[in-house]
Amino acid sequence: MDINNEISKLDWKREPYGLYAPIEYTLAAGGKRVRPQLAMIACQMFGGKDEDVLPAALALEVFHNFTLLHDDVMDKADVRRGRPTVHVKWDENTAILSGDQMLIEAYKLLSGVPADKLPKVLQLFNKMATEICEGQQYDVDFENQEQVAIEEYLKMIRLKTSVLLATALQIGAYIAGASEEQQEALYQFGINVGLAFQIQDDILDVWGDPATFGKAVGGDIGCNKKTFVYLEAMRQLGDGASKELHYWYNQILEDNTEKIATVKGIFEALGVRATCENVVEEYTQSALELLKDLPQNEATRKLRKLADKLNTRNS
Repeated sequence: MDINNEISKLDWKREPYGLYAPIEYTLAAGGKRVRPQLAMIACQMFGGKDEDVLPAALALEVFHNFTLLHDDVMDKADVRRGRPTVHVKWDENTAILSGDQMLIEAYKLLSGVPADKLPKVLQLFNKMATEICEGQQYDVDFENQEQVAIEEYLKMIRLKTSVLLATALQIGAYIAGASEEQQEALYQFGINVGLAFQIQDDILDVWGDPATFGKAVGGDIGCNKKTFVYLEAMRQLGDGASKELHYWYNQILEDNTEKIATVKGIFEALGVRATCENVVEEYTQSALELLKDLPQNEATRKLRKLADKLNTRNS
């Protein structure tokens, strides 16, 4: 089953145009469709039916995109997937309201899950949604927090990024009848892949190619986001030598060109990129280890391939 084709079947030709057109615009931008893919693959691993997991897979993708609309407003991001963000193309009020409607649409889609599976799926989905909001709040708090430990950052990205991947896998496995132990293994696989994915995203924000990355490089630096790259640099510098980096990360400027170039230069002088890439590889390998005791079939091979692809990507 082609998930892009199924997403394209969702009908957004509704009134009022100002509410639904931004939803259509957002979902038409594509993206990797990782979350619905994971739900489908996990279901296939245990012999489940695509049509049973499809409502949850679509709900996960719509929910994910809802969070992006609101994140882009909070981060003041201008570009997403190579196109103007909704709040730029329309306005902030539109991005907030259309995002709210996407959340509602996600739950409407979720209601199509087989009735005997729906209560547990709702429980998992709601837990995930709450944790993502918690992660986003930590992310906002960190922008104004003087000191952030790497362990705190990892907790934040686990909530903000990893739990969505992990829950997609668990929901797919649960719908197909996997045991609790098997669901937990896939959930932890998703957590590790998600941690690697976000750290790779942090790397790409500094060293990515804007043509393939899909959004402006240096955006996290401009917003003073304390990414894994930044925190690793601060750790290596120590208290005495971190003044220049700390200075630039406290600047709020109209034009961030010099700020981004200077901070990037500090990162490169420290060799932080290689350190971060090693951490991505460690989390990826931890994820792959979790697949060894699960059924070995085409779905398992897809997960291995997807884990490798996500964390060596340039976009």
